[in-house]
Amino acid sequence: MTFPIKPVLLWTDALVFALVAAILLFVWYMNRHEHLRMPWRKVARSTSGMVSATVLSLFILVGLLDTFHYQKALPPDKQTAEMRYASDVLSALDAIAEPLRMRQERTFSAPFSAYAHAKETMSGADGTPRRDYPRLKFGGAHLESPAAERLPDIARGVLQGVALAAMLWMFATAIITGVVAARADRRFAETSGDLWRGDLDVPWRAVLITLGLLLIVVMPLIVLSGRYHVFGTDKVGQDVFYLTLKSIRTGLVIGTVTTLVMLPFALTLGIMAGYLRGWVDDAIQYLYTTLSSIPGVLLIAAAVLMMQVYMDTHPETFDSVTRRADFRLLFLCVILGVTSWTGLCRLLRGEALKLRELEYVQAAQAFGVGPWRIMARHILPNVVHIVIITIVLGFSGLVLAEAVLSYVGVGVDPAMNSFGTMINAARLEMAREPIVWWSLAAAFVFMFLLVLSANLFADAVRDALDPRVSAQLARPVFRWHRQRGASSRHPA
Repeated sequence: MTFPIKPVLLWTDALVFALVAAILLFVWYMNRHEHLRMPWRKVARSTSGMVSATVLSLFILVGLLDTFHYQKALPPDKQTAEMRYASDVLSALDAIAEPLRMRQERTFSAPFSAYAHAKETMSGADGTPRRDYPRLKFGGAHLESPAAERLPDIARGVLQGVALAAMLWMFATAIITGVVAARADRRFAETSGDLWRGDLDVPWRAVLITLGLLLIVVMPLIVLSGRYHVFGTDKVGQDVFYLTLKSIRTGLVIGTVTTLVMLPFALTLGIMAGYLRGWVDDAIQYLYTTLSSIPGVLLIAAAVLMMQVYMDTHPETFDSVTRRADFRLLFLCVILGVTSWTGLCRLLRGEALKLRELEYVQAAQAFGVGPWRIMARHILPNVVHIVIITIVLGFSGLVLAEAVLSYVGVGVDPAMNSFGTMINAARLEMAREPIVWWSLAAAFVFMFLLVLSANLFADAVRDALDPRVSAQLARPVFRWHRQRGASSRHPA
């Protein structure tokens, strides 16, 4: 039995799937414990947290679609009848965006343009050579007279996209309202009224407004991307919109897989240093102080260059360009994780020093409970909030770190799409006349939205999980009022 595709599991794919499974397991475990659900209910009640989570969900969806890889089947060998597969490794996002991937022009073209960005020598109707802007092969190819038809055609595409966005938004609104009404055992109309008045605990009104704005922007881009290059093309004629979508997975992998590498070092060494103290504490402090004293960029650059030498001298290890680029991405995540665990380790050491002096830990020691069991049962659960806050806050920093490292040439493989490689390629084209600005603008806007939504979500998580912030927010606020020349205090 032959199959049209062959599933391919890359190293980063396996780690991403493991992270998704861990998150689902944590959600299942959290739903069984009320004290774990309470902080996340605070996150769900935060308007900024839910709005940013809505935007992040769109990025995560694109990243997950780009994580399911496969190889296409080729015609079987005529002599052996053996099934063969193409060497190119594609993803589910490549299959969905097949028109964007296959429609490649010769060189630069501006967004929504029907002509190339630079003049070329062409033959006129009478055979004489002339300099003019050639028509694109795919962008605006359906237009007979682009000068007169392009703007009306774009307007029709925008209206079609807005109509599709409205239908999808109404469908999503009906589903969310129905689910909320069913969970609360209330009527649909009554729940809908409370939702739009903002009377529900979860700010679903803000979520739906954000979803509507996203759909109004995304759906016209999807509709028009079948007719034009909505973000233009790069030097080799690739669609910039497609390159930007492919760059999302790289940023998400850098921000999440690095966490998987960092956590074992930070958790184990931080809790051991704070609880065991003595020579163990001294050795761990010496280790992370020494590691912190080494410039991070130089250490990463040296490690990446050594890995590049290994890849160049052992090409038989990788059967495709995609596996080679994925291995370099995995190695970059490992190096970033090894160099970024020291900050969290310091925080966990300080928290463990405080927790080991509390009564319940001393009672466990008095009953003869071993140190490893105390660290696992009493110290670790009480530092989870610090771990989650640090992970979420550090995600955006790791995304920016990838862009900087790829910009200086020690980041991901040049064959892999990322925001850093897009910015690095656009840097050389900013001095052209006329200027090529759209590659840099697309990478900047998408990276800005990803980092901003991650930071806002991190703030909501910190406010919900950090005991000091929660206590400060729960403290009553008093306002001073002047009444008949006297001062009186009233709670807000």
